[in-house]
Amino acid sequence: MAQAPLRKDAALNRERLLAAASELFAEQGLDVTLNDIAHRAGVGVGTAYRRFANKEEVIEALFDQRLEEVVAVAQEALDDPDAWHGLVTFLERSLHMQFGNRGLTQIMNNPQLGHARVNETRDRIAPLMTALVERAQQQGIVRADLDQTDLFFIQMAVSAVTDLTRALAPDLYRRYLTLFLDGIRADGGPPTPMPTKALTANQVHALMTQKRHSPRHS
Repeated sequence: MAQAPLRKDAALNRERLLAAASELFAEQGLDVTLNDIAHRAGVGVGTAYRRFANKEEVIEALFDQRLEEVVAVAQEALDDPDAWHGLVTFLERSLHMQFGNRGLTQIMNNPQLGHARVNETRDRIAPLMTALVERAQQQGIVRADLDQTDLFFIQMAVSAVTDLTRALAPDLYRRYLTLFLDGIRADGGPPTPMPTKALTANQVHALMTQKRHSPRHS
């Protein structure tokens, strides 16, 4: 049986809680409480628990929102008559959704969501990415051996750069997206100018060692 629609005030409180949760997850990751979310939303804790039994239900609801957003971005890319522009737009926009938002990746990859949700993501997104790749191949602008799973791993790799460098060089991920895009093109044209400079060796060393503890001296 379908659930009855929420009253206007209840629906508004739910949206406030989801917006607050999205902000907190973006700022702090998923290590916040439902009480924290209620406080940020400006609603009582009791109200929060009437809308969501626990934080996991909030994560589920945000997962649904984000999945719909990614699907919409992919569909818009498919509607672009220029297959290359559509493909690039999909990658740029889906990556930009993660820019400044460390909670988004954690939500989409949260192991507590279970296999059903992982399968839902695959079933919704994979056919759209396949269509993006096949259309670009038909127009002769990407490698014939490019697979839709390659787009997934490109996103994973560039997302890792984003997570590591967002505080020091928030636009650096665009450099590596450019490298990947040049690598999948079929026309063999001149390299695309880099949108950002590379980090120095010292900057990379600082990033790679920032979580290491200095040895204690006796």
